[in-house]
Amino acid sequence: MYLLGIDIGSSSVKASIVEGTTGKCIASAFYPKQEMKITARQAGWAEQAPELWWENLKLSVQEVLSNSKIEPKTIDSIGISYQMHGLVVVDKMQQVLRPSIIWCDSRASVYGNKAFSDLGEEKCLAKYLNSPGNFTASKLKWVKENEPELYGRIDKIMLPGDYIAMRLSGEIKTTASGLSEGILWDFRKNKVAEEILDYYGFEHSFIPEIVPTFSVQSVVNATAAKELGLAEGTKISYRAGDQPNNALSLNVLKPGEIAATAGTSGVVYGVSGEVKYDPLSRVNSFAHVNHTESVTRLGVLLCINGTGILNSWLHKNIGNKAYSYYEMNDMAATVPIGSDGLSILPFGNGSERVLQNKNIGAQISGLGFNTHTYAHLFRAAQEGIVFSFKYGMEIMEEIGIHATVIRAGKANMFLSPLFRETLAGISGATLELYNTDGSIGAARGAGIGSGYYASAKEAFSSLHKLETITPDLSKQADYEEAYHKWKLVLGKAL
Repeated sequence: MYLLGIDIGSSSVKASIVEGTTGKCIASAFYPKQEMKITARQAGWAEQAPELWWENLKLSVQEVLSNSKIEPKTIDSIGISYQMHGLVVVDKMQQVLRPSIIWCDSRASVYGNKAFSDLGEEKCLAKYLNSPGNFTASKLKWVKENEPELYGRIDKIMLPGDYIAMRLSGEIKTTASGLSEGILWDFRKNKVAEEILDYYGFEHSFIPEIVPTFSVQSVVNATAAKELGLAEGTKISYRAGDQPNNALSLNVLKPGEIAATAGTSGVVYGVSGEVKYDPLSRVNSFAHVNHTESVTRLGVLLCINGTGILNSWLHKNIGNKAYSYYEMNDMAATVPIGSDGLSILPFGNGSERVLQNKNIGAQISGLGFNTHTYAHLFRAAQEGIVFSFKYGMEIMEEIGIHATVIRAGKANMFLSPLFRETLAGISGATLELYNTDGSIGAARGAGIGSGYYASAKEAFSSLHKLETITPDLSKQADYEEAYHKWKLVLGKAL
């Protein structure tokens, strides 16, 4: 039997087929081959048509079915990963009423900030673990205030993954994890955040039926089966936002385990076993995929906008692309820890939540014309990125997440041995690298939810570890000294 994983991103839609017994991915495909269109009708806006996700999903699924040459009826179940925080609204006929207001749209901040003040900051953090900010509930408030006629036609609100499940099954459902990322879940009462609904003036009926993250939530109907080439009745048994799902794909399910990514931006996602929050709201907490009323599992999300984009900027602008990334890594490794006093702050990609929404820009400090070379810049950049991770992880420690293991896919910045060694060295955690992605993780999640796997342990028994990096204790003092100097530079910039 096989498992199908779907990953709905804002750039592309990816599908993967995983062989259940071996855990091997036998086929993957993504569409479009160029990035999906994001419409910005005004500055700070970002919208996508949900139909666009569906059309690219069809192409991706049709390609993996063709390439794998398997019979659709041999697919046991489907799992869905999706871009977090988006808003999809439909009428009673399940027709989409407007383009989705997606994760990077900032228009609703004013409503969320006012709610945070009116409801009480301490109360919001204690009950919802976050400020309403620019999350899904606040996006819906924007629609209510600015598009009242359209708002009056709304029957249900959904997250992007809920929409895909609706198109597959004809049924509208959601999860507690999904509602928590929209700031629509009350962790004190373990139920829908009715106070948020009432404050914003939303109908309680807007919230769909809630189903467990891992469960047979619905099945593929005849219409979707015909469109995608799937078998009618195939189980839909898992859905989660992209960051919780990325953690799942790396088998990050227990307190103390951390998943990390370092592409254009960087994410550190840690699992906590306690309902705690950052009083300064520098990190976000949501219900993790395995959170239940009886077992607390929160995903604490740290996002740093300026990470790999710094390395990319250096690649494009230093020596007119004279050096490949591999050559940059080799050059950086010739420089000692601390880059001979050169420090770089990587925060040059907009406001940073970890810095309390300040936009301090990227900064180079301590540059000596007679000392430093390109190699020093390359090392200082990688150290600066790692140190920004460490800075955020110290905030996570304040709310009970103490890193013991960091897991990541071997991609992007994690291709650099220097980056990997520095992260292990300064965090004190063991770093494990894997060859997996969100669509493969969603497929494994589907196997757990459908009962194909008896447990998560069984589902991840075939997850292949590519490499393990342990902290080099002989260099610990050097890393700590370099980090201390970097923090002093950051302190002056704040």
